[in-house]
Amino acid sequence: MTTTPTRRLSLLTPSGRLTLGNLLGAIGPMAHRQDDAYYGLSDLHAMTTTHDPELLRSRTVEMATLLLAAGLDRATLFRQSQVPAHAQLAYLLECTAYTGELNRMVQFKEKGRGRDSTRVSLYTYPVLMAADILLYRPAVVPVGEDQRQHVELTRDLAVRFNRAYGQVFTVPEITTPSVGARVMDLSDPTRKMSKSADAAGSIFLLDAPDVVRRKVSRAVTDSEAGPSAVRADRESKPGVTNLLEVLAACGGSADGITTYGALKRAVTEAVVATLEPIRKRYADLAADPAHVSQVYADGAARCREVTAPLLAAAEAAIGLGPHG
Repeated sequence: MTTTPTRRLSLLTPSGRLTLGNLLGAIGPMAHRQDDAYYGLSDLHAMTTTHDPELLRSRTVEMATLLLAAGLDRATLFRQSQVPAHAQLAYLLECTAYTGELNRMVQFKEKGRGRDSTRVSLYTYPVLMAADILLYRPAVVPVGEDQRQHVELTRDLAVRFNRAYGQVFTVPEITTPSVGARVMDLSDPTRKMSKSADAAGSIFLLDAPDVVRRKVSRAVTDSEAGPSAVRADRESKPGVTNLLEVLAACGGSADGITTYGALKRAVTEAVVATLEPIRKRYADLAADPAHVSQVYADGAARCREVTAPLLAAAEAAIGLGPHG
């Protein structure tokens, strides 16, 4: 199978609502790289823990619409569940993976091990992620440290399959991407902003201006006063540093700001200005759900076309269907 060195693939899980952190850290950079790009909603991954079916459906629709509203209008957009090859290849890779290596996966250790109600899908989630990647034959996979272990497993499975059954998969190289804006929780600036609906420190992309204002006004700072209080210092002033970084990422400036009150007002204005066009575009798109559905249906059809040769080759190599 040929490699596609410039192809880009990214999947977002509709396990919550998209935040300002998602926009500045991931979606914004994705919008600038849309040639031969496949951006998906990993709705299958959203079922690895207890979930409400109707909530999953509504969150998926909201996220699908928001990606379009945020400017992802040239890439191939798709829902993972509408491209059966993802689940089909995942099973073939499960027949290649070992329990010992899945036992070492950090996400399973943190979220599932030792709990009576842990779903098998949480245990095998890294294999589905490997299928997500290998289906599109990228030569390079940009990955952050939190997902490096999963991509290393992807490489191991590809190498093992190729050695056992023949050269089918491209073994992707791992690269560290340029870091986008890292937006932290406003209430607890030591952790990333969460998609969880009850996260008081998260700014969601559809938050109205008054909601943004209230959340920013309650953002954690510190007790320091004086003209030098407003400065970046990740270790000793994580809350203030987070606000300064949000301000800069949203196109604002902290020049001349010496008080926390003024800083929060500037952050509010910059965030509201950043979200306003997305909220307006979202409203227009939400009024035409058939158009959004068609965009994703067309994207899924394109993905099925692109992934079919790879899946057929893997099935033939492992002993399913005709040889070659």
